[in-house]
Amino acid sequence: MSAQSTDPATAEPNAAAEAALDFVRDGMQIGLGTGRAATSFVEALGRRVAQGLRVTGVPTSEATAALARGLQIPLARLDEVPRLDVTFDGADEVDPGLDLIKGYGAAMVREKIVALSSDQLVILVGPEKLVGKLGERGRLPIEVLPFGVALVQRELVGLGLESELRRDAKGGTLVTDNGNWIVDAQLRPPLDAQALEQAICALPGVLGTGFFLGLADAVIVGSGTEVHIRRRPAGRASEQASVRGPSR
Repeated sequence: MSAQSTDPATAEPNAAAEAALDFVRDGMQIGLGTGRAATSFVEALGRRVAQGLRVTGVPTSEATAALARGLQIPLARLDEVPRLDVTFDGADEVDPGLDLIKGYGAAMVREKIVALSSDQLVILVGPEKLVGKLGERGRLPIEVLPFGVALVQRELVGLGLESELRRDAKGGTLVTDNGNWIVDAQLRPPLDAQALEQAICALPGVLGTGFFLGLADAVIVGSGTEVHIRRRPAGRASEQASVRGPSR
């Protein structure tokens, strides 16, 4: 994600991001995710802040922090606001039960920490991110201590997962904001995401995976002016509600 648009008056409106603002109330403490969908939300939030909305944001990446500062959104560290009202973020896969795979933007460990520090997690995606079974896009990001990468990749083979070290745009090893590396494991559904998450996170050197299981409270799916909101009732499968054209 890049912090390109910093003028809330000229940023292009996004239907899903505008719908997400319905979850925001004055005085809230908000987690700000990373990636294209999160960028659209931060831009929409910046427009509201410019109109007088009072919120405090906790960013999940340096890129999001830079964007929010440019939009004059007040920021804080997580240790300064240990409990957040709601976090807004994107996802790379969303299954019918609202389980997610995240991490194509390499920020999933910070995103998971912020999500678990929040009373609600609201996800913004386009319809292309919806999958019938988790793992359909064939990729699970895993953040790893550089010292442990060789061991982790060998152990992943034992779990039936081939993997490769992620490269940056210049062909070098991608380094996360935490100073670690990302390995992308190949997935083939159907899979037991809960068991796989536990097995991978038990490997020495693994900081976290892109599995976000049972964490999303709502998923906002935006396509053009159409917005569909899927919610997770307590202990039940997700249900879907639809609205047309946010009234803003």
